[in-house]
Amino acid sequence: MREFLVEITTHIPEGTGQDEVDRRRAAEAVRARELAATGHLARLWRPVGELRSIGIWRADDEEGLHEKVLGTLPLRPWMTVTVTPLESHPNDPGRAEGTR
Repeated sequence: MREFLVEITTHIPEGTGQDEVDRRRAAEAVRARELAATGHLARLWRPVGELRSIGIWRADDEEGLHEKVLGTLPLRPWMTVTVTPLESHPNDPGRAEGTR
């Protein structure tokens, strides 16, 4: 699978009830654990003092990332997503010996 840097900002629509927000957030946590278990979500961070997240996500290609991974998130209709495809750097200290 390829890796992607994904920045996500969630905007809750005005007038959305707290029960709906809580329901979707709980479902989001469950789905994130499922995606991590299948290798699609590798890491996830929240910058200090910000309400956005930055993560390393994996999929076969960018189309699959949007459709089969990010598109399955319960909060996706409320998200603004920026995707940056990644490739290995020759000086990456975490790169496995002999890989490109």
